[in-house]
Amino acid sequence: MTISVITGDIVGSTKYKDPNIWLNPLKKALGKLESKFNKWEIYRGDSFQIEVKDYFSALQSAIYLKSCIKSIKNLDVRIAIGVGEKSFEGSTVNESNGTAFQFSGETLEQLKKEKHNLKIKTNNHDLDQELNLYFKLASIAMDNWTTNSAEAVKLYLENQNKTQKELAEMIGIKQDAISKRIKRANLDEILELDAMFRQKIDTLTQ
Repeated sequence: MTISVITGDIVGSTKYKDPNIWLNPLKKALGKLESKFNKWEIYRGDSFQIEVKDYFSALQSAIYLKSCIKSIKNLDVRIAIGVGEKSFEGSTVNESNGTAFQFSGETLEQLKKEKHNLKIKTNNHDLDQELNLYFKLASIAMDNWTTNSAEAVKLYLENQNKTQKELAEMIGIKQDAISKRIKRANLDEILELDAMFRQKIDTLTQ
């Protein structure tokens, strides 16, 4: 069975004496993506792993996690996506195994060395090269999100059926303000990337 696994760690976590400042939002974000506790885990203090069964949504899940963490001042997140097989179901996500888990873990270690924050690994090297180039370009925008921009992206992804007017009312600002935040976040372009990712990743099953 082909699945995706996201492994990540918080960048800048030591800036906060109270880890709950970012730990609670991280737990909430992981819980929104996957309600089953055995499908995600936080370990070594500021690292996490989550199994995203619908691998077509892996990139959007990664973007959502980034928006949640970057909504907190001075924090960012490194995210490695592995798409592959699941060969063993453990009692926790860290005990499960398969190429998806191996790809994700290996890629996070590469990210730490490369000083990048988003990367994917599949069993298709050419696809990986192409997608990772797009990810590097998208990261130029995402790594520079302000807390306001990140909050706007988070709000949009949590409420994709709502209009900008409704989103603005939810956080008590004017519609033009939420529109500007979304535009500064380059959200339209990032959603275009997500749509293209879904098309490209479909080639793995063909």
